[in-house]
Amino acid sequence: MHTWVPALFAVLSAALIATGTVLRQRASSRNGAITAGWWIGAIIAIVGFAFQAWALGLGSILLVQPLVVLAVLFALPLEARIDKRRPSRADWIWGAVLVGSVVAFLVIARPVSSERRAAPVLFAATVTVVVIALLVLVVLAERCRNAHYRSLLYGIAAGALFGVAALLIKSVAMHFMEDPVTFMAHPDIYLLAIVLALAVVAQQRSFGCGDIQTSFPAMNVVEPAVSMGLAVVLLGENLRVGVGTSILLLLILLVAAVAVVKLAQHSAIRGEAQPRDDADRRAVEEVVALGQSSAMTDLRP
Repeated sequence: MHTWVPALFAVLSAALIATGTVLRQRASSRNGAITAGWWIGAIIAIVGFAFQAWALGLGSILLVQPLVVLAVLFALPLEARIDKRRPSRADWIWGAVLVGSVVAFLVIARPVSSERRAAPVLFAATVTVVVIALLVLVVLAERCRNAHYRSLLYGIAAGALFGVAALLIKSVAMHFMEDPVTFMAHPDIYLLAIVLALAVVAQQRSFGCGDIQTSFPAMNVVEPAVSMGLAVVLLGENLRVGVGTSILLLLILLVAAVAVVKLAQHSAIRGEAQPRDDADRRAVEEVVALGQSSAMTDLRP
């Protein structure tokens, strides 16, 4: 299989996930209520996850996940269109840094897909331990009264759960390509359903905390870090590089992480500001209407 095929599906997945995330983020209220707009975004995101699964079934996690991170970049024009504005110069600069970092990583690293399967017991044990650790984060988040730290904990938990889901998606996709008839018999698909459900709940709770400029970057950085780390440990995926080049790649990934954080923070701040702007506008309109009503009352004989 040519590398460009899973890469193309990964980029398409990033675009769809970005669309779904922007719609769900804008439709999320502080109390976590789910609206019709949220469901539209969820459906689009599900299609994006389907393309991500296809890409993971065909290629390496170390190839696909860095490209899926570009969802943050695709969100720029979408948000600009919704807000009826142009992306700022800082957005384009950090966007260029992110694209350059991802391209440099893939060109230098040349990730190799592995056909190795982790032992079922080791695979299940690792995923279970990670999920339990993340549930502890969720419990801490529920007990935390500070909205900033609660949002951060939920963002880390959601990102890590989506990272685990990427590993499970690859496993399920490989089962499906090998035998589409019996792939439902594998426990991976049911574990995937549980992990995805927990990830969506954690993500929605992070949006509902109101401090999206904290949770959104955490999700976007933690997800590829967890999925790529698990791919190396459990699936034996590797890079065709030496020690020196590995250090360079680590620096490139750090630069990419900074770019993701900056873009996600800008996105989240605008997403939070929009509802407040709308509320302020409505308040002004109510005051004006009240003033006009009073003026009409004063003019009555």
